[in-house]
Amino acid sequence: MKSHSQTPSPQQTSKSRLPLLAVLLILAAIAIGAALMLRAQPAPVLSGQTISGVAIDSATLKGRPYLVNFWATSCVTCVKEMPDLVAVHQEFQARGYQTIAVAMSYDRSDYIAAFVRDRALPFMVVHDQNGAWAKAYGDVAVTPTTFLVDRDGKIIKRYVGEPNFSELRKILSRELG
Repeated sequence: MKSHSQTPSPQQTSKSRLPLLAVLLILAAIAIGAALMLRAQPAPVLSGQTISGVAIDSATLKGRPYLVNFWATSCVTCVKEMPDLVAVHQEFQARGYQTIAVAMSYDRSDYIAAFVRDRALPFMVVHDQNGAWAKAYGDVAVTPTTFLVDRDGKIIKRYVGEPNFSELRKILSRELG
C-alpha cells in the first residue's frame, strides 16, 4: 500500500497558527500589565539609620526622585557600578535627587564601613541587617538590584544587574525638569 502524504492547505496552516498567536498575545498582555503594575507600585516607606548613625526615613524623600540600590561588598558588579552611582548622585544631587545604598544583611559591617570610607561614598548607606529593606522591596536576593522612585513615591524603574546609566540620566533629567 502506498501512503499518501498530504500537505496542509493554507486554511489548515492558518488555523493551526491561531492557538499559538493567541498564546503570544496573552503573554504580551500579561507582560504589559506587569510593567504597568510595577510603574504604579508605591515605593515602601522605611526608616532606620545609615551606617554613620544618621536617621533615615524614606517618607521624607517624597517630592523628589531617589534611587535605592541593593548591593554587597562581595558583589563584583556592585563594586564595578559604584563609581557610576556616585557620578549620577553628584550630577543630580543639587537638584533634589538622593541615593540610598542598601548593603545586604549577609554583608559584614566592617567590610561595608571600609568600602564606604575608602571610596568616599557621598550618599546614604544602610546596612539591612534584619533584611527589612530587601523584604519590603519584594524580597530582593540578587545584587545589584536598583529601584528608581519618582517624586510621587512610585517605583518607575527596576534594574537587576548594572543599571543602564545613560537611560537613568535621561529619566532623572525628565523627573527633575
